[in-house]
Formats: sequence, structure tokens, C-alpha cells
Amino acid sequence: MFRALALIFGMFVTACPGAAHEFWIEPHEYQVESGNDLVADLLVGQTFEGAPQVFFPDRATRSELMLNGQIIPYDGRMGDVPAIQVAEPGDGLLVLLHETRATTLKYKAWEDFAAFAAHKDFPDIEARHAERGLPPKDFFESYTRHAKALVGVGDAEGADQETGMETEFVALANPYSDDLSQGMRVRLLYQGNVRADAQVEVFDRAPDKTVTVSLYRTDAFGEALIPVLPGHTYLFDAVVLRPAPEGGRPVWQSLWAALTFAVPGQ
Repeated sequence: MFRALALIFGMFVTACPGAAHEFWIEPHEYQVESGNDLVADLLVGQTFEGAPQVFFPDRATRSELMLNGQIIPYDGRMGDVPAIQVAEPGDGLLVLLHETRATTLKYKAWEDFAAFAAHKDFPDIEARHAERGLPPKDFFESYTRHAKALVGVGDAEGADQETGMETEFVALANPYSDDLSQGMRVRLLYQGNVRADAQVEVFDRAPDKTVTVSLYRTDAFGEALIPVLPGHTYLFDAVVLRPAPEGGRPVWQSLWAALTFAVPGQ
């Protein structure tokens, strides 16, 4: 029953146009003791609160674990909730990866699409839409998700790295072993190239579960230094919005990069 309800609610929130529903990986524990199992949810929601998604292998182009520079395919069971369940993953900085297949939705009203585009920092979308001769309503968009989570297992030693996802964050510090008093530095990539002057939306969940949202921008090197606090959990989100290939039903494509991690308490 729980799996069925999770699936129904998850399908509902992912299909609602006009609202920016993020997708992220949320481990039940961001720091796992040596020899213990790892469990994580795939979540869809808003303001860092979401509904768990059922694991369906055919809905992902990639679902993997990266540990000590080695990438291992994740062979989850169809229907699993939580979606990711790994027995004794081994010590180090464990990076969870999940990249979804495209999902298509229809925008019946221009205002819904414009609100989404403005939220994700594409203020010129109306001009771009008109230049292509697209209809102001009843058009389609497809979207894909490109999520990472950083988990410290045992000594938590190691580093994140580029994985080849079409868009992704690369953490330039290890939150479980490095000094983050000056902030968490990340690099944002699209098709292997840095995204300069791109918006990064930051969701900061405090120990009392309150969530604050703030916006940052990457520099000329595609990097951003984000202030973080001990005991807090973070979701970084960035979106690419591009024309869809001609000949298909969608006229726009959005690609969502997400990175989740926690900062150990003092």
C-alpha cells in the first residue's frame, strides 16, 4: 500500500506544470559507520520536502555508486521503497548517482511555463519562444534529472569527480573531511563544459527541519562558493533550459542538476 501511494503521489507532483518540483537523492544517514548498510530515497518535491519515488530501473539512464574513483552500477529491485539500498558499501566518500529518462508534460497556459522559466533564471524565455514561432499555449516540454548525493562511510576519505552526466555538480570539497568554514565550493557542468554565470538555487535544512532558500551564481570558471553551517543538510539545484530537437512533440527540454550532502555538526 505504501509503495502504491508513493508512486501515485510521485507521479502527480512530477506531472504538475508551472511549479518547480526538484528531484534529489536523500540518504537516511549522510554519515554511515563502517560495515553498516546504506539506504537512500529518490525524492520529488518542493522546498526540500518531497515524496519518495519507487525504484524503476527502466526509468533511469544511469543509477550508480562511485567510491574511490570506481563507478559501480546500482542494480536495484523494481518497486523498492526506499529506492536505493546498498549492503556494506565500503569506507570512503560514496557518491550516489541517478539520471532519469525524459518525461514529457503539457503546458496549457503560457503563464505556467513563464513562471517556471523565470524561477529558474531564464527571463528571456518569451522572446526565445516567439522567435521560434511556437504557440503560446498547449505545447510540450520534456525534462530529465541528474542527481548526486555525497555520503561519508567510515573514514569518508575521497573526492567527488566529473561522472559524465549531461549536467552535474562536482563537489570541490569533501564535506565530511574538509574544512568548510569558508563555504562549500562546487563546479557546475553541462555536456562536460563549465556553466559560467548560472543560477544555483540552494535549499538549507536546519536541525529543526526549517528550510531556507537562497540564490547564488557561478563565476567565469563555473564555480560557486556557498556558505554552509554545521549540522545542516543541503540541496543545490541548477537547470538548463534548451530547445528540444525538431520532429518530436516537446519544443523545450529542461535538464535538472542536483547535489545533496550534509555538514557534520560541531
